[in-house]
Amino acid sequence: MKILLNGLCGHMGKEVLRLAENGYRGAEVVAGVDVFADGTECVPCAKSFDSAECAVDCIVDFSHHSLTKELLAFAVEKKLPVVVATTGQTPEEIALIEAAGKEIPVFFSANMSYGIALLVEVAKTVAASMPDADIEIIEKHHNRKLDAPSGTAKMLVDALTEVRTDAYPVYGRSGQSKRTEKEIGVHSLRMGNVVGEHEVIVSTASQTLTLKHEAHSRSLFAEGALAAAEFLCGKSAGIYTMKDMVSR
Repeated sequence: MKILLNGLCGHMGKEVLRLAENGYRGAEVVAGVDVFADGTECVPCAKSFDSAECAVDCIVDFSHHSLTKELLAFAVEKKLPVVVATTGQTPEEIALIEAAGKEIPVFFSANMSYGIALLVEVAKTVAASMPDADIEIIEKHHNRKLDAPSGTAKMLVDALTEVRTDAYPVYGRSGQSKRTEKEIGVHSLRMGNVVGEHEVIVSTASQTLTLKHEAHSRSLFAEGALAAAEFLCGKSAGIYTMKDMVSR
């Protein structure tokens, strides 16, 4: 499986390269795109898609959401499946992803961790089984993360509101305001070098259930992206998520 890696020079790009060099999922990164490319990369790396290699099986994107338009235009033009592993997309960029999914296979997930996909499904089951419980989400990341709340926290909210259709998120709290029964509290912590932690707390007057996923290293996101690329190859056009991979 030959990969074009967008964001090859970044932290996650280097993690994908390391895994591929060790034969993970049979992946081989044969080319890259990165605005910071300087010619010293271990594979051919262009600064833009205008001069990128395209003799590949799939694109894996670990760059920045602001490059979504260029990424998808290239993928659609070359009829290549693409794994979008960036976060923080604007509504306009999400609309571009959905439009591309009508022409090519697109794997789009706010979190590329298989464990997070399981957390989402378990959280939905608990929320449905305890309909009167309060739900709070706490997410923790390193102090360099640009977006808050995390894409994964938003993904958890979306999943929980599938089973609690009248619920709505409240992002942080300040001042004097009583919690309502229908709200889902979402709280973001930014500190040190925390890779990523997500907790879903479900609490009644008599008991509390805490569901937690903790990322020990960024390699799990690279593993998930390459697994997604393997899953995506050969698929028909459409939008695919971690849920599709978990339930196959």
